[in-house]
Amino acid sequence: MRIIFYVLLTVVSGLVTWGLSIVIYKLSHRFHWYPKIRERDVHTRPTPRLGGVAMFLGIVVAIGIASQIPQLSLVFSEDRKIWAILAAALIIVVVGVVDDIFDLDWLTKLAGQIIAAGVLVWGGVQILSLPIGGILLVSSFPSLVITVFLVVLVMNAVNFIDGLDGLVAGVAIIANGVFFIYSYLLQSNGSTEYFNLASLITAALIGACLGFLPLNFHPAKLFMGDAGALLVGLLMAVSAISVTGEVDPSAVDANQFGRGDLFPAFIPILLPLAILVIPLLDFGLAVMRRLHAGKSPFSADRLHLHHRLLDMGHSHLHAVLIFYAWTAVVAVGCLAFMFVPWYWAVAFIVVGLAVSAVFTLAPLSRRKRVEAAAQSAKSSASPVAPQMARLDPLDVASVDPLDPQKGVAS
Repeated sequence: MRIIFYVLLTVVSGLVTWGLSIVIYKLSHRFHWYPKIRERDVHTRPTPRLGGVAMFLGIVVAIGIASQIPQLSLVFSEDRKIWAILAAALIIVVVGVVDDIFDLDWLTKLAGQIIAAGVLVWGGVQILSLPIGGILLVSSFPSLVITVFLVVLVMNAVNFIDGLDGLVAGVAIIANGVFFIYSYLLQSNGSTEYFNLASLITAALIGACLGFLPLNFHPAKLFMGDAGALLVGLLMAVSAISVTGEVDPSAVDANQFGRGDLFPAFIPILLPLAILVIPLLDFGLAVMRRLHAGKSPFSADRLHLHHRLLDMGHSHLHAVLIFYAWTAVVAVGCLAFMFVPWYWAVAFIVVGLAVSAVFTLAPLSRRKRVEAAAQSAKSSASPVAPQMARLDPLDVASVDPLDPQKGVAS
């Protein structure tokens, strides 16, 4: 069973990332490889930001070992794709590290992201078809534009939510875990081996996030920085493109999963959106907010969703767990369309979102109760104040100070 090899790659990627994260953490403190705290930062002490380097190396080692496993040889039969993915990942990690150290301007970062996405297209990792009402082949130029746009979009969306300890790593574990199940089922039930690439990249990425999370969970000792967040976004985009851009809807026939409807055929489009719903929502809101203010869409601020959760009264840990919950509900609910009748999947999503919303908005209701109790206590402690408030200003002087209830009629 190939699942054993994927688990092996996840473990290797995780162990290598974990070990290198410890090394980078110690070296960063020894040589002061950490930036000053910025105004928009949530943490209060200088923290190293080079965790993305450990994640990248962990993924590289896992892919190197995978290349020696005969059962995964088909993935490496087109080695140009693998080299393109590794080259794009290296470019984005270098850009991220330089930005973490020297704080690059947004235009330079965007140029680096476009170059990395272009390398993917050059290597053959691109959207060649859209699974909408059958196979719609697209020509080379639209394919290039769509692929570059989507890769850059996903990278920035993931990077935008990287503001709390353990947030990106945890969300990526949940989202990629669901996506791995989907891609592996396509490989097993769809009578095709193409999806080895998506499963391989996803398994290695899950391992890197698992290995990094112990040092990144609150209170974080090490951040993944832009290098890590952009790397996570890049590889998630690669996995999604490897499935969405190449899948034949007939390979996701409902009967293969014990279904009798057509919903599974739309999963190649829905699932990539579902696992990225929170990052994409935050990205969209940030872009609109900044453009409305006449700023660059890539300018930094402290109005992201995770900042708003903290401002609502959530603790750091609770805010992170809320992000986990929203991601899990949407991703798992979308995947459920492959296994259960559509109304059960919809019911799961509706109930899950309702419960998540209750916990998300809980601080507001608590705040209202506290304010109401404080106002009530204040009113009961000063019985004179309401009476005084009802008096006409001209009557105040005629109130007997020894008996506030007794006054001289005007």
